[in-house]
Amino acid sequence: MTEYQLPKAYDFKSTEPRIYEMWEKGGYFQPSNDPNKPDFDPTKKPFVISIPPPNVTGELHLGHPLFVSMEDLMIRYQRMKSYSALWVPGTDHAGIATQLQVEKDLLRTEEVTREELGREKFVERVWSWKVKYHHLITTQIRRMGASCDWGRERFTLDDGLSRAVREAFVRLYEKGLIYRGPRLINWSPGLKTAVSDLEVEYNEEEARLYYFKYMLKDSDEYIPVATIRPETILGDMAVAVHPEDARYQKFIGRTALVPMLGREIPVIADDYVSREFGTGALKITPGHDPNDYEIAQRHNLPILSMLDAAAKVTKVGGPYAGLDRYACREKLWADMKSAGLVIKEEPYLTTLPRSQRGGEIVEPMVSTQWFVKIQPLAQAALEAVQDGRIKIVPERFEKVYFNWLENIKDWCISRQLWWGHRIPVWYCDDCGKQTCTRTDPTQCAHCASKNIRQDPDVLDTWFSSGLWPFSTLGWPEETPDLKYFYPTSVMETGYDILFFWVARMIMMGLEFTGQAPFHTVYLHGLVRDEHGRKMSKSYGNVIDPLTVMDEYGTDALRFTLLVGSTPGQDMNISLKKVEGNRNFANKIWNAGRFVVSAINSVQPGPSAGHEWTLADSWIWARLQQLVRDVERLFQAYQYGEAGRQIYEFFWSDFADWYVEVAKLQMTAGGDRAFYTAQTLARVLDMSLRLLHPFIPFVTEELWGHLHKALLGSPLADLAKDWTEALIVAPWPAVRDPEGWEESKLADFFLLQEIVRSIRNLRAEKKVSPAKRIPALVAGGAKTELLKEQAGVIAALAGIDPPQFAIQPSLATKPEDAIALVVGPVEVHIPLSGMVDMDEERVRLEKERASIQVQIDRLEKLLGSDFANKAPVAVVQKERERLAALKETSGKLKAQLG
Repeated sequence: MTEYQLPKAYDFKSTEPRIYEMWEKGGYFQPSNDPNKPDFDPTKKPFVISIPPPNVTGELHLGHPLFVSMEDLMIRYQRMKSYSALWVPGTDHAGIATQLQVEKDLLRTEEVTREELGREKFVERVWSWKVKYHHLITTQIRRMGASCDWGRERFTLDDGLSRAVREAFVRLYEKGLIYRGPRLINWSPGLKTAVSDLEVEYNEEEARLYYFKYMLKDSDEYIPVATIRPETILGDMAVAVHPEDARYQKFIGRTALVPMLGREIPVIADDYVSREFGTGALKITPGHDPNDYEIAQRHNLPILSMLDAAAKVTKVGGPYAGLDRYACREKLWADMKSAGLVIKEEPYLTTLPRSQRGGEIVEPMVSTQWFVKIQPLAQAALEAVQDGRIKIVPERFEKVYFNWLENIKDWCISRQLWWGHRIPVWYCDDCGKQTCTRTDPTQCAHCASKNIRQDPDVLDTWFSSGLWPFSTLGWPEETPDLKYFYPTSVMETGYDILFFWVARMIMMGLEFTGQAPFHTVYLHGLVRDEHGRKMSKSYGNVIDPLTVMDEYGTDALRFTLLVGSTPGQDMNISLKKVEGNRNFANKIWNAGRFVVSAINSVQPGPSAGHEWTLADSWIWARLQQLVRDVERLFQAYQYGEAGRQIYEFFWSDFADWYVEVAKLQMTAGGDRAFYTAQTLARVLDMSLRLLHPFIPFVTEELWGHLHKALLGSPLADLAKDWTEALIVAPWPAVRDPEGWEESKLADFFLLQEIVRSIRNLRAEKKVSPAKRIPALVAGGAKTELLKEQAGVIAALAGIDPPQFAIQPSLATKPEDAIALVVGPVEVHIPLSGMVDMDEERVRLEKERASIQVQIDRLEKLLGSDFANKAPVAVVQKERERLAALKETSGKLKAQLG
């Protein structure tokens, strides 16, 4: 038998890349049941996750390791549960975001704009950017331990996905669910494109409210009006008042004059107008305000656009044409002041719409764009969650989801960009009709003219992302992957893109496949700093995941993010927590070293059958309890709590308690050492399996060492059926309690409480750890148990064995001794000379008073309706607690004399 050696320290820097390479080369990331292989079994259930594709902008933040860790945990767990687990990786072309980055890069490095470069060359540059950053992103995802099937990786602009996008567009177009027309949209002047409602962020900001006079035609009378955008006066088409507002009723139906232009517009009445807000009168600019646009539709008002795509005043603005929107504001207001039309200005707190990408103020503008008629799609998506086909975790987000879908507006899908899926519509210059086809046409479908040109716009990024769960599996082709792996299982993503992405995937999935694309949506929160603030460069609190992984290891970062997470809740992270979890990885390694050394010391073949100690039985019962709890928590998506419980078990129960007892048991040699080493190996094995989805690297490495150590030892039978790697080892099976566990757990708990009480006393009295102290114990009904466990208690509590006496009861209380009461047990520690006995009396009185408070509370509870209404088992438990407290109180009273 050769002794197996385990390195002294765990070196994550060399281990992580080596382990990842082993996994990938071993094919462990591929589904165990592949529909493209001859041994495929269609009856075996798959578990599938489509990765939320990161943008090819190259920016990695803590949100990435959070979703990668969470999805990897789900995939590793299901793989170990013998499901055919597939995690589809990929990246998103991210239209606006990527184009913006490349434009900035071109300006910075070459001082060239995209317009100067031209569309074709600019798109070539974006593809080069994509190649560079795609490599960077996938390297980072691998670094986090992601067990994706890289052979199935996709990109939203690759050939297959582009075909899917084209098919989806044409189908919707043919059904009449896609149309083109002039509508009020959000326009980003800096990005020179339409942006959807979801891409506009509303921030409360300090602005100015401008009050002015709307003069009535042929009169000195005026209607006072207030606005925060005076430049839009140039596009006004009416002045609106409430029909029941006594102040303005006489003006309804009359004509007002647009300041400085003199254009005639009507005074109209509309219920939308609030009499209490501002002056109670509204200027109506339907070309630049969504509410005004709706009022204009009701009153058949014409629409004028007073701003162009660059946010400069159009010819509608007469003398102000050509001015930038803000320059126009200043000039127009100054002119109105000179003309005596200004009433006043005042500071005003309001919400301003800003582009999520560019950060500039967005202009509502009438523009001809492509839209999806969303109502039928939204209704289907609403029903899929209402009838339970899709479950949202946490459930409270269902209400938010319903609210959004019930109030949804048609989706503007065209973007005035160059990077993205070009809209597959061609216009005929001869007959003026449109051709929309699955392949590029050479002539007009209506008049056969060759004089056709393609729409220059591209599709909103979220259009292609909405197809992600099925386009990545080969749709519209009926591929083996699509047949077997679709619908997918869980969609795990941030709650902040529930509408951007999740709702659209559900709509598209139902529309094009007739099935919900997944059965569960798991929403994680945002990662904040230790004080709960959003991470931003301006706060200087951004944590770079790569730096953290370099310093503490991937496992430490993963465990921090996973254990700190609760579905739908934001989480705070600090480097101190990550450091603590690096220490946990080291603790696991050190426990593993001890177990391997115990295995090495085992002699062949025990002479008798199993003989388990109290500690052996206790740790096994605790482990089985943990397996049951973890399974329950995993089923409820409470991964953070599951991780916390595994951590507590390993650090406290196993490493701090069982390992310490095992050291004593190993010194006994023979059968006792054999069965102790066997228990150590079995508990470590199952602990590593439970921990693997959280911290895959250190667990895989240590499990490999444990495997080899066992195979080269008399305990080889334990590992003879193990898989070649932990990543595919079976998940610990849930076992029902067998009946013996409760008493063993209670007995060992009593032992722990005795040891803790003595340790606390030693610490309080500053007794040197090396000093062995005497102790006298009155064990009552637990005397035999305590005599059996005397060696363990003495070793763990630092008691001198020759001066350790255990009796059923004490005739007289020892003098000059400190008494500790642990349930039915009294422990007397003679520490005279080191302890002030008056102080000791005060301590006992305080302890008794504290226990009396608990007794009073429980007696009151049990004397109330609680005793009749609560479950019998709960009431009985409280009664037992009360009896134990009274017993402890009695013993304390006896000690006080």
